[in-house]
Amino acid sequence: MDRSQTQLFDRGVEYLQRIQTCLPHPHTIDVMDNIRDRQAICSWIGGNIQSVNTLLHSHLNLCHECFAPNSRRSIDIFAIPFAPSIQLDGFCNLATTPTTIFVDIGRVAPVDWLALVAHEYAHAHLGYAGHDLAFAQTLHHLCLGLALPQPSATATPEILRCWPPYVPTIDRLAFWRGELTHD
Repeated sequence: MDRSQTQLFDRGVEYLQRIQTCLPHPHTIDVMDNIRDRQAICSWIGGNIQSVNTLLHSHLNLCHECFAPNSRRSIDIFAIPFAPSIQLDGFCNLATTPTTIFVDIGRVAPVDWLALVAHEYAHAHLGYAGHDLAFAQTLHHLCLGLALPQPSATATPEILRCWPPYVPTIDRLAFWRGELTHD
């Protein structure tokens, strides 16, 4: 690795270590255990995570705009590559202040990132992880404001777990290795 590549790698490792301190389970991220891909992933994160998180914050702000200022919670958002054992594309850490949303954008096509952010935002806005009637109503409100497909009034918790709908990517690490773009 040349010097600039080493700096990008180190910056990526620093980011992942900083984020790990905010996670309920440190093994949510396992990039350092991925011998084959860790150099490419950490280097890509070191060079690109700021622009990705800026875009995610713009999506977060679009969600905020769907609610009156006095009803908006303090929420932050970060992109991270989840370990393969994590069976979620995003989740909220409701124990942090502000509430923190984590999304694995490598698992979702960039065109669908807003859908993933809206789903997690609904949880953060409500302050809990369930997919009940209040979640459905909040998500419906968000989807209407964001011009995303709205869940039906009879949507079950199982349907709401994956709403708004989006197509998962085939290779969840391709984005993180820098093989896909987010533009």
